[in-house]
Amino acid sequence: MKDLFGTALLDYQNGNYTEDLTTSTNISEDDVLPLPYLFRSFKNMPKLEQKALQLSKGKVLDVGCGAGNHSLYLQDKGLTVKAIDISKGAIEVCQLRGVKHAEKKDVLNESETFDTILLLMNGTGIFQKLHRVTTYLKHLKSLLNEGGQILIDSSDIQYMYVDEDGGFWQDMNANYYGELDYFLSYKGEEEEPITWLYLDFNTLLTACSAVGLKCEMLAEGEHYDYLAKLYV
Repeated sequence: MKDLFGTALLDYQNGNYTEDLTTSTNISEDDVLPLPYLFRSFKNMPKLEQKALQLSKGKVLDVGCGAGNHSLYLQDKGLTVKAIDISKGAIEVCQLRGVKHAEKKDVLNESETFDTILLLMNGTGIFQKLHRVTTYLKHLKSLLNEGGQILIDSSDIQYMYVDEDGGFWQDMNANYYGELDYFLSYKGEEEEPITWLYLDFNTLLTACSAVGLKCEMLAEGEHYDYLAKLYV
């Protein structure tokens, strides 16, 4: 991985903001991801993110922390937060912005336990593929303290496969429709493609049940997105 995401975050943090990230998927065209949005304050966050932060308690693990917006907000509220991301640049930015405990780490390598685990900005994305969901959920469950919670958001992107006549055109022989090839570019360079998973709520509910987790819908957003709470 070239870590173009981390490079872009560092550029913005260091005052070298000249252009935004460009993203696309195998079912969507190029879209601009503005760097200022990745440094947003609480008041500029979507309502689902705000709700998740308001519900956070105890010792918190912020998975895929990015520039550290969620961690900083919770730190300011007096919570103990550990921020992790696989992007070296993102962790550098978190440290520069004042996140007290930020570490470059894959969540599957995490071993501490927490009262709240946050996976936001399509938190199911890191699962990558449907067959890996069980592996991640089992591990996340093992990181929960008694009475702990996992707050995770995602979207049901079935709407992207509906044609003008209202028909569902997805290839039934293909993989789960929420598994997307995700592409990112920055300043003329292209990142290595990754698989990113959008998980509909019913599929998440079924997967949680299989590993002994309860799954509760907390809120729905304005565009097929939702926030869920997972707990034992």
